[in-house]
Amino acid sequence: MSSIVGPAVGVVQGDLVLIGSGAPAMESLSAVPGVGRVSAEPGVFVGRVEELARLEAAVAGSDGRAVVIAVHGLGGVGKSTLAARFAELNADRFSPVWWLTADSHVAVDTGLAELAAALAPETAVLPSEQRTELGVRWLVTHDDWLLVLDNVTSPQDVAGLLKRVRTGTVVITSRQRYGWRTVQAVPLDVLSEYEAVELLTRIVLSDWPDADLTDADRLCTELGLLPLAIEQAGAYLSQTRTSPAAYLKLLARFPARMFTVTAEGGDAQRTMARVWHVTLDLLADAEVTGQVLRQLAWFASEGIPRALLAGAVEEPELSEALGRLAAYSMITLTADTVAVHRLVQAVTRTPDPADPHRQLADIASARDTATTILATALVGRRPNNPADWPVYRLVLPHARILLEHTTSDTDTTQTGWLLNELGHYLDEQGDVTTRIAYFIRARDSFQRLLGPDHPDTLSSRNNLARAYRSAGDLDRAITLHEATLADRERVLGSDHPNTLTSRNNLASAYESAGDLNRAITLYEAIIVDSERVLGSDHPDTLTSRNNLAGACESAGDLDRAISLYEANLTDIRRVLGSDHPNTLASRSNLAYTYLSKGDLDRAISLYEAIIVDSERVLGSDHPNTLTSRNNLAGAYESAGDLDRAISLYEANLADSGRVLGSDHPNTLTSRNNLGNVYQLAGDLDRAITLHEATLADRERVLGSDHPNTLTSRSNLARAYESAGDLDRAISLYEATLADSERLLGSDHPVTKAVRANLNNARST
Repeated sequence: MSSIVGPAVGVVQGDLVLIGSGAPAMESLSAVPGVGRVSAEPGVFVGRVEELARLEAAVAGSDGRAVVIAVHGLGGVGKSTLAARFAELNADRFSPVWWLTADSHVAVDTGLAELAAALAPETAVLPSEQRTELGVRWLVTHDDWLLVLDNVTSPQDVAGLLKRVRTGTVVITSRQRYGWRTVQAVPLDVLSEYEAVELLTRIVLSDWPDADLTDADRLCTELGLLPLAIEQAGAYLSQTRTSPAAYLKLLARFPARMFTVTAEGGDAQRTMARVWHVTLDLLADAEVTGQVLRQLAWFASEGIPRALLAGAVEEPELSEALGRLAAYSMITLTADTVAVHRLVQAVTRTPDPADPHRQLADIASARDTATTILATALVGRRPNNPADWPVYRLVLPHARILLEHTTSDTDTTQTGWLLNELGHYLDEQGDVTTRIAYFIRARDSFQRLLGPDHPDTLSSRNNLARAYRSAGDLDRAITLHEATLADRERVLGSDHPNTLTSRNNLASAYESAGDLNRAITLYEAIIVDSERVLGSDHPDTLTSRNNLAGACESAGDLDRAISLYEANLTDIRRVLGSDHPNTLASRSNLAYTYLSKGDLDRAISLYEAIIVDSERVLGSDHPNTLTSRNNLAGAYESAGDLDRAISLYEANLADSGRVLGSDHPNTLTSRNNLGNVYQLAGDLDRAITLHEATLADRERVLGSDHPNTLTSRSNLARAYESAGDLDRAISLYEATLADSERLLGSDHPVTKAVRANLNNARST
């Protein structure tokens, strides 16, 4: 080892320290057996195989040179535990192992001074500055030691020391992700699910051997697989004899308490809330940093578009705040997105009067800002326009999280508007259940904020009634439509456009319920009033006339339906133009009525022309184009051209699944239709398999009582009948008929069709 002769000037953290002649010669002082200081980290250690291997490889390849490794990651992710495990595994390799808290210049200097005193007890009487320099002297003139600098706040805090060491091994733990430059960096992430469950299990069973750890995986997932959170929960479970399921309930009911509670004898400073409080204290000089983190807490944990955040905080403050949060591992940042650990979010959005970073008013403000951000992103978008769907898909996962973690009593009018917009979009996507939930909450929020008679409240009730109709809950839909219509007539007047819309929607609900006479009578009255109030060429008037034609077609009055459709199509084309979506829809309705009347040539010719125009105007993947192609396949089927029908149904089903998703109601309808044509073609095995799968999916997606589900059950029964399995067919027909009569009534077209099929099967 080299030695330094004579008085020397040492440099520690930029301060000059004179070493007098009375100081021991640290250069020639050997390591003292048994001298060392290690962390008192918990003894339970799982996983981290790859990270330990990287630490081992760095030391093994040092060839006597200094090895400096920085383990960085989110507070509570297990950096200190990893360093302690590495030191434990290599206790025979290093002498001494010296662990010091390094969260400040002073702490580093103190730890080095304590090292000098441990190696040379006579230095204890020297000034602390001298002892610090002596500790550094010993390190720079010896090797085979391990120095753990735990919880380094900033690379600058240890830069002076690292410049001087040329041998030995330094393991740094830090929340700082950046600034290490030439230092080898080992990023540390959360545990895998298997490792997290193993950690929880070992902690609990060590003190409670007969514990039932059912739902341990759910608990670990809820805790975001973060080691500190799992250790905290495990200690609580074993001490209080609480099950994972019960802990989850406590976490949901009392989050603020559960984020801070420790088991008896635990370290109150080592809890989830406290660990991140310390980090935010370091960032407190810029108030906007905490503001941005509180806003991020209301989004989904991953894939938060940075573009969504623009405007709530101005640039460059936004980028700077994100950068600082990323530097301290509170978030993960890319050029386009932000990710936040879900537990960081949970703690951040949980108020704590004792924590200046989690004040109730600040959290509420961040929640409302996040709501405004999401709502603003949808302004000017149309939920039925596929070109706007990417924006809805971008907003939806974040809105879901926001809505899951809030209740209607904290909603603003922006929340209500967001709920309505997403409800309409989910209708287009076929998610009826969520759509209903959103419309219910929008109605409740508007009613609380604006009162029961406000137009927005009435609109939300109208939206909810339509959602019930889509879900097949016709009794509820009709009741709500009737009540909403009565209130709109009282509040807005009989001639208000919204009142006319309510009447139209009620007529449509009557039609869906099979009450066709009532529907037709109401449609006829609406048209008269709509022409008087809005004019004969108004789009709403044209829509009402179209709906009347549809009701006539459902009632079997095909001549009147065709006459109405043809006249209305002429007016729509004149008013809206040949390429307007409503014009294309009107042409499709007319083609369907031609098909119903048996005018197959006319129907097929019109459908083929519609598809050409729809692909040109809307695009080949537009839902309306897919519907037209499905209808054309049906026309081919009716004409007996089964090969052509099957080919088109199969292609359309593939496109529908790709564009809309396999669970979308339109996709399920395409599968149902393909099963029917397989049956007509005599391919009964294929037909039965497809009908069984479609029925299972409709029951799962739409529910057992939806009219489309009843249709699927009837079609499957018919396929069984065609295959000669009469017992199975009759049993399924009987069950379907009972449900149809209960849900739709004895006179509904679906009920009549099922009854006719049952009678036919019984007579076979």
